[in-house]
Amino acid sequence: MNRQQFWQLVEAARHQASNPNDGGAVARKATSLLASRPVEEIVAAEQVLWDLMVASYTNPLWAAAYIANGGCSDDGFDYFRGWLIAQGREVFERAVVDPDALAELPIVRASAAAGADLEGEDVLGIAWHAHLAATGEQLPASPTTIRFPELDPTWNFDFADHSEMTRRLPRLAALYGE
Repeated sequence: MNRQQFWQLVEAARHQASNPNDGGAVARKATSLLASRPVEEIVAAEQVLWDLMVASYTNPLWAAAYIANGGCSDDGFDYFRGWLIAQGREVFERAVVDPDALAELPIVRASAAAGADLEGEDVLGIAWHAHLAATGEQLPASPTTIRFPELDPTWNFDFADHSEMTRRLPRLAALYGE
């Protein structure tokens, strides 16, 4: 499975999910769809998923997650990026380039109004759960290669600094009352 096929899987899952904005619903549907594929594709999907996690490992996106979720630990950032993957390729790619653009999404606006977090922990287990469903066994040990990039030192500031967050992510800061 390559990146394009993975995104097609996510889109199919979004179309079939009871709520395409819910990372958990998308993850469950994607797991089911992936489990019907050859085992080699399931294993390859794990690498693609983590390649996307690496591609989205940036300080600006972490800052966006901090604003949206009222704080953001290491795990919280992983879950936020899982949610972002569940939103589909277009949203993902746009947010990686311009995290402040998330403020334009209806789901983000609704989440801000409701005080709900943007998280998709279940997305991180799509391949693991699909492999278990298809084979009855866990994914092979260390099927992925993960090398996170260095974070941008120009974003090395306290994300609790409201004025700095407002300067760097003005639309999200305004949406969340920063």
